[in-house]
Amino acid sequence: MDERFPRARPLGFEMPTGTDPLSVRKRIEAMELLLERSLVIPGTSYPIGLDSIVGLVPVIGDFVTAAMGAYIVWEARNLGIPKWKLWRMAGNIVFDSAVGAVPVLGDAFDLAFRSNSRNLKIVKNHLDKHHPATRVIEG
Repeated sequence: MDERFPRARPLGFEMPTGTDPLSVRKRIEAMELLLERSLVIPGTSYPIGLDSIVGLVPVIGDFVTAAMGAYIVWEARNLGIPKWKLWRMAGNIVFDSAVGAVPVLGDAFDLAFRSNSRNLKIVKNHLDKHHPATRVIEG
C-alpha cells in the first residue's frame, strides 16, 4: 500500500466524546478518514471516501459532503483556532463544493482535491503547536 495514504482503522474503535483537544483531534481524524480515505478503488491502491462517492449525486451530494466537512470546521472553532484559519478551512470546503458541482469534471476534481485532508492538516498543525500533548506519532 502507498505510504502516503495511511490504512483505515479497524471497525470497533471507540469514538471519544470529550471536549478536550485529544478527543476533538480523534473525531476530526475519523471524519477526515470517512470523507477522504475510507475505501480503495478496486485494482488500485488509491483511497477514496464518501466525498468522492456521494459527490457523484448532482447538487445534493456536494451539499451533503460540504455539511459533513463543515463539522470539521465547527470542531476546529471549538478548539479556539484563529478566525483566519477557520476562514481558510471554510474556503477549502466552498472551493471543493463549487468545483465538485460541475458535472463530470467536478467528480474527477473531487478525487484529487481533498479539502478535508487539507483542513485536518491545519488542525493538526495548530494542535501540535498549542496542545503538544495531543501529538500522535504515526507509524
